[in-house]
Amino acid sequence: MFKGIYRMVSNIARVNTTTLRYGSTFNQPISGNDLSRSAGIASLFRLPIHHDSKGLDVCFVGACLDSGASNRSGTRLGPRHIRVESTMIRPYNMATGAQPFDSLNVGDVGDVSLCMYDLPRACNDIKTGVYSLIKDGCKAITLGGDHTISYPLLQAVKDKYGPVGLIHLDAHSDTSDTMFGCKIAHGTPFRRAVEDGCLDCSKVVQIGLRGPGYSLQDRDWSIEQGFRMITAEECWNKSLVPLMANIRQMMGDAPVYISFDIDALDPSYAPGTGTPEIGGLTIVQALEIIRGCRGLNIIGGDMVEVSPPFDSNGLTSLTAANLLFEMLCIFPGVQYNK
Repeated sequence: MFKGIYRMVSNIARVNTTTLRYGSTFNQPISGNDLSRSAGIASLFRLPIHHDSKGLDVCFVGACLDSGASNRSGTRLGPRHIRVESTMIRPYNMATGAQPFDSLNVGDVGDVSLCMYDLPRACNDIKTGVYSLIKDGCKAITLGGDHTISYPLLQAVKDKYGPVGLIHLDAHSDTSDTMFGCKIAHGTPFRRAVEDGCLDCSKVVQIGLRGPGYSLQDRDWSIEQGFRMITAEECWNKSLVPLMANIRQMMGDAPVYISFDIDALDPSYAPGTGTPEIGGLTIVQALEIIRGCRGLNIIGGDMVEVSPPFDSNGLTSLTAANLLFEMLCIFPGVQYNK
């Protein structure tokens, strides 16, 4: 009986890799009309699972690491729960007209094999694993995991593209020199990335910064590097559409990486995270930021710091899944009917 069910699910998955939808031969998510949303293997958006990135334009990959977290743990479970909550995502973006699965071949390549007991080694595992996915042209969107992972991800991106621009949504700048004397942690990735030449500092913008600090000079280093820092208070009670028009001009045609820490959102929207801070961005503002990246030369991204043990009814994972879909929709090559 179970073998028969597995064959049935596998056959549906295979059909959805070749089903024609408006002339497309790209991978398609399994429809809720073909297999109930409570059934099947929990791949992201119910996409086919691939063992590598061969033949893919964009891949989703998990980095199940929370050894770099300073407060709440649990983000190692983020990729799994985001995948589970992604079953509600349908193929078309009704608000923007984006048709990502008719435009690009997209797949879920599973998770990077990493050593969670040794943080520097885990970073090397992530860098090596993700570079193997992107070296031949596929672009990767990574599900975290704590924000430590952005350091090796940017190392891999640099090896492929050189220094890149960065759009970083976060309550924290993550530019500390050390945490408890250690150079690698979830509060240090962007300082390490600058030191390694991964970022074009004239094209780095951080949005949503807030919360108390260790000193009033906490943000001085970032400003000295040339980062543009936008606090949450600057975003209160306003649309961020004008801001994104300015950021598009700032980025030009340079390669751009998006790093989205879920704690950029106010914890009323995303309680399941490791270091929540009150007074954050709204869901609507997050959508304005991501949709405002349309037209940029996006070459990769990540969604980090989702901690399911501290979530409420899967809300944070569901939000992350929807924002990942929005992120996919603004990748170069995605067609729009609006």
